[in-house]
Amino acid sequence: MSESRDYDVIIVGAGPAGMTAAMYAGRSMLKTVVLERGASGGELLNTEIIEDYPGFEHIEGWELAQKFESHAKKFGAEFQQETVITLEKMPDGAFQATTDSGTIYRSKVAIITSGGTPIKLGVPGEIEYAGKGVSYCAICDGAFFRGHTIAVIGGGDAAVEEADFLTRYAEKVYLIHRRDEFRASKILQKRLFENPKIEVIWNTLVDEVQADAQGLVHNLVLRDANTHETRNLAATGIFIFIGFRPNTGIIEGHADHDEMGYLRTDMNMETSIKGLFAAGDVRVQLTRQVTTAAGDGTTAAIAAEKYLAAMRSPSDEPVISGSGGYAV
Repeated sequence: MSESRDYDVIIVGAGPAGMTAAMYAGRSMLKTVVLERGASGGELLNTEIIEDYPGFEHIEGWELAQKFESHAKKFGAEFQQETVITLEKMPDGAFQATTDSGTIYRSKVAIITSGGTPIKLGVPGEIEYAGKGVSYCAICDGAFFRGHTIAVIGGGDAAVEEADFLTRYAEKVYLIHRRDEFRASKILQKRLFENPKIEVIWNTLVDEVQADAQGLVHNLVLRDANTHETRNLAATGIFIFIGFRPNTGIIEGHADHDEMGYLRTDMNMETSIKGLFAAGDVRVQLTRQVTTAAGDGTTAAIAAEKYLAAMRSPSDEPVISGSGGYAV
């Protein structure tokens, strides 16, 4: 028989957004549980060094993750290592998170901060050298490659735009694309082709990422998409931008989203499902950084507390803002 546990707030995902939301929910004296399938940290655990989070000029990703978790726990947030299979709003208005362990978590409001997953190349060396030359974030890691020769993989807006951005640091940027034309917008392509630091390698795939004796990336094995001939490309970094998939598939019922699956929210992080808030990489926004995730988590938790207060005092209706959200 399944075990059922009741809370005021369920938070799905223990990245920066989820842990910040947990801290603020705890400060509001709400009984809060954070459900995370692995170790707390999200994409922080895939980033070796962080230098763009205020107050920390230089900190390792895992260490910052531990600080986030410890701070949230200090205010009473509970963390459970659980894989959420579905998150749905039940007929009685409560939210129910069903996990693969069979445990059911119920709450009055829910915050989804399950992040997103960069699409991988799936080649040898990619996973092994993540954070040691392999990156999925130019803004996060570009400064570590000052004066280096690097490669960018992809052909869409993200790849073309980030290749141009990375020339601020790198001496030389190769943009490797498997086809003979880009999908990126024309204005981005124009800027790219006018940049003397960028060389485009067409009709080419990456077969392998290789590292030196210290475990740092130093070479890529490339394969011609037409002739299948292989060659080496000396590079100390590889930035992969072939797509990003938000982890929103657990939501049962329709939540408004864009064509890529990112959740649309109002200014208070509330989705089109009343009482379901979203924060961090799962929602539509301009940029996805640790700082923006933490800001989203703050807003979501405070808005959730206002939502619960309105449930307790129906005569005290909060001001409606945007697409059905509650003003903070």
